[in-house]
Amino acid sequence: MLLLCRCFTSFCFLLTVLLSVCPPRGANPLDHRDNSFSRSRSSSVTSIDKEARETINSFYFCETFARKGDCSLTPCLYVGTSLGTVLVLALTLPPAGEQRQLQPVIISPTGMLVRLKGSIMRMSFLDSAGSLLPSAFEPCSQELNERQFAVVCSEKQAKVLSLPSQTCIYKHSITETSFILRADVVQMNQGVCVACFCANGHIMTLSVPGLRPLMDVNYLPLTDMRIARTFCFTNLGQAMYLCSPTEIQRITYSQETCENLQEMLGELFTPVETPEAPNRGFFKGLFGGGAQSLDREELFGELAAGKASRSLAQHIPGPGGIEGMKGAASGVVGDLARARIALDERGQKLGELDERTAAMMASADGFSKHAHDMMLKCKDKKWYQF
Repeated sequence: MLLLCRCFTSFCFLLTVLLSVCPPRGANPLDHRDNSFSRSRSSSVTSIDKEARETINSFYFCETFARKGDCSLTPCLYVGTSLGTVLVLALTLPPAGEQRQLQPVIISPTGMLVRLKGSIMRMSFLDSAGSLLPSAFEPCSQELNERQFAVVCSEKQAKVLSLPSQTCIYKHSITETSFILRADVVQMNQGVCVACFCANGHIMTLSVPGLRPLMDVNYLPLTDMRIARTFCFTNLGQAMYLCSPTEIQRITYSQETCENLQEMLGELFTPVETPEAPNRGFFKGLFGGGAQSLDREELFGELAAGKASRSLAQHIPGPGGIEGMKGAASGVVGDLARARIALDERGQKLGELDERTAAMMASADGFSKHAHDMMLKCKDKKWYQF
């Protein structure tokens, strides 16, 4: 499987196979699943070749029992579709070396393994002891087991299959009124579980392989498509999602992880003790150059300069000290501020008085003008003409 993932030739061949089992997106102009949460399912479809709207949602590389009744492990590719179909493709790899570069990879379908309600979200595999099998790109040293478990989770339900018999041994309906946005098979301290995040905001966990409900918490209703696209579960009961374009929200649904949360917090720096400065020799200090930090006590203190003579003047602090000087200074500042405010108020009042005087003078001029006009109008009239 490692050689399959690394070689460019096999990767191109794998894309050809995926395109052959999945019709082109342009053949379905009515498919709007990227921008809508609507779910329409057809129960009469039995193969992806009979329905043009069926697309590949997920795939999983593994080394398991390809066909029913097999007794040896075979590299396989599990393909999950939007209509809940799981297909198994067996991969035949050429021998390592020069033949691996010259001979093609043979891919043969083994048929439909299982059908679930809703599109396939997650597939994972466990050994006979219930432990997670490593991914195909991880080094694996597993021995041949008589049995494996395949965990398949869709938007509505989850199933556990026993391999190589390909029989469904456990089945659980996760939700009927909503659908799953994200599902992961994660490793916990006590075992493995299936963690699901639904569109109604519920976080649910199921035991594996029994699919027994362990937790159902209403955490966060779906209000932002960013949460639906970026939500993911990790091991040891943790989950993360983007709550904004630049912020990552980290949560935990495990009590043990919550108790050890303070020990898991990171630090921006590692605190270390400051080492002591080395002693500078006479010649190094004389010819070394460069700035040197000096201490006032080191220069003028009694340790370096010795004790002062009694005949020298000594500083005797006043009764008020520094606090008294600060109080006096604050009092002077307050008086100056009050005087400035009083001057501003006086200037404002003088300005108002000037405005009123100008208004009175304008009113007097107007009255004098009207009186003069009246006198000129009545100057030549007799007393009986009034």
